[in-house]
Amino acid sequence: MGLDNVAVQWPRTGQFYEPVAPAEFVDFGELADSLAVAAPTAALAGHIAKTGTVRATAYTELVDLLLGLQGVLYATDASAEDEDPVIDPDGCAWIAGGLERFVEGHGAHGELVTFDSVGAVLRAALADGRLAEQQLRWLESRLDGMRDESGGAPQWSFPRSELAVLSGFYRRCADRGFAVYADF
Repeated sequence: MGLDNVAVQWPRTGQFYEPVAPAEFVDFGELADSLAVAAPTAALAGHIAKTGTVRATAYTELVDLLLGLQGVLYATDASAEDEDPVIDPDGCAWIAGGLERFVEGHGAHGELVTFDSVGAVLRAALADGRLAEQQLRWLESRLDGMRDESGGAPQWSFPRSELAVLSGFYRRCADRGFAVYADF
């Protein structure tokens, strides 16, 4: 079993969070039916359209790296405080914004998102910052920490369009005032 991020009504009104009707995401199905998109993109869009859910396990390392935290999609900050593992609408907007900026920044590196291309995009983004040297050291440490014991990189391979759909899920939740429940 993996991690699912389920769109839910915010705030909770009873003992449990009420899932958002998949009809709120029905337009994602149009992308899923398009012949012009990569198969993983279509699969993600179709799943969101049918369920209002993202199977988030495959994206956790990448999202954590992009946003600079651990357990973002698991909503670990909330669960550490003995709260339900929920990403509120503001958190959804933050996740969507980070993913949107990454997808846009990755355009110069092609359509296939890999560990190496993620590193290149992040280095370029940090190079112009106020504390560039310190942030680049942090990034290199983080990237090195993700390698296996033999120095091999994680085997990420996402179409850029798939990450655009992922960001679209969190943007939809933010814009419509939904939260995301981390179900694992």
